[in-house]
Amino acid sequence: MTDTTASSLPEAASDDQLARRNALILALAQGCSGYVITTAFVLGGLVGSTLNPDPSLATLPITTMMIGTFAATLPMSLLMQRFGRRFGLMLGAAAGIVGSLVCVLAIERGSFALFCLGTHFCGYYGSSANYYRFVATDTASPAFRPTAVSLALAGGLLAALITPEILTRTRELWLPFAACFMAGAVSAMLGMLLVSLVRVPLAARPVEAVSTGRPLLEIIRQPRFITALAAGTVAYGMMSLVMTATPLAMAACNFTPDDASHAIRWHVLAMYVPSFFTGSLIARFGRIPVALTGLALLAVCGLIALSGISIFDFIGAMVALGLGWNFSYISATTMVTDCHTPEERGKTQAFNEMTVFGFVAIATYLSGRLLSSVGWNGVNVAIFPVVALVASLILVLPFLGKRSAA
Repeated sequence: MTDTTASSLPEAASDDQLARRNALILALAQGCSGYVITTAFVLGGLVGSTLNPDPSLATLPITTMMIGTFAATLPMSLLMQRFGRRFGLMLGAAAGIVGSLVCVLAIERGSFALFCLGTHFCGYYGSSANYYRFVATDTASPAFRPTAVSLALAGGLLAALITPEILTRTRELWLPFAACFMAGAVSAMLGMLLVSLVRVPLAARPVEAVSTGRPLLEIIRQPRFITALAAGTVAYGMMSLVMTATPLAMAACNFTPDDASHAIRWHVLAMYVPSFFTGSLIARFGRIPVALTGLALLAVCGLIALSGISIFDFIGAMVALGLGWNFSYISATTMVTDCHTPEERGKTQAFNEMTVFGFVAIATYLSGRLLSSVGWNGVNVAIFPVVALVASLILVLPFLGKRSAA
């Protein structure tokens, strides 16, 4: 399967009409994948704690999902490079269908290992969905790229609106939580249909040639790439660390699963609602200032979480966490696209994604360990040194780049 040929769309790649169309389709697809991934995040620890008595392993299903995202990142990039973006996106959605159905089977059989396998396959879906924002930039002009990324990610707003409603209505419909994952299989099917409509002309894809651009080491040693990688890695890693622990922490504070879903809804809203204007903010103020603002909001999340354990404290922390992720992650994504040429795209984006989700996998595993050993406060204290270190790095690296260039 290949994408639309260049000859069929001779002018679309030269303006932003096709880019806007693709971004809107990908936004809807993002909502479908967002339901699957959010469900795994919200219920992974809760289901894990019922299937395995060891509280330190409760978040392991979320970790296996992130390992799946990490493991599939490079193969997904290579598949898209070889067979086209659409093939890779549809294959990822197929993995989401399989993963969701395996989770249903695991709940029916009471198997913790099988449940971890199911979430692992969902991680493959997450890996392909993480390329949506890059696919949205394939046919976009440099000026439109931040907006294209924002539009593609804005589809997560759909997940924020529908996920808690579906989880509430299906939680006890069959075996506890089984119908929630069955709905995930349906959502992934719809997502597969949507991504089949994405059109990336051959003219907008890297040309297969003898040269594949600069060596990867040369690309990733650029100060601006290191800046982008640091911002994106910490934004996603700290968000995952805290969000993974939140449902379990709320359960320990005698809140219900519906309360946890409500808090996560506010979190996902905060993650994606700003996407409608984050691109404009980046265009006006620049990538680094917006990324630093996002890191500051991650620290605000920690401060709110440490201030108390009421429902409002949890929701306030989740909102700040979502806003911080949005500003830092979209800025980082845009910076990555500035660091490579079209023929360097595959290897550069794959390295970026593997690094980000390798760190995220570690963060989700540590989340359960930290929560069981040092509690909710310990999870949030961990935010501050990491954010401070990366913010310092982002501030210093541009100056080092200028000095080395001189």
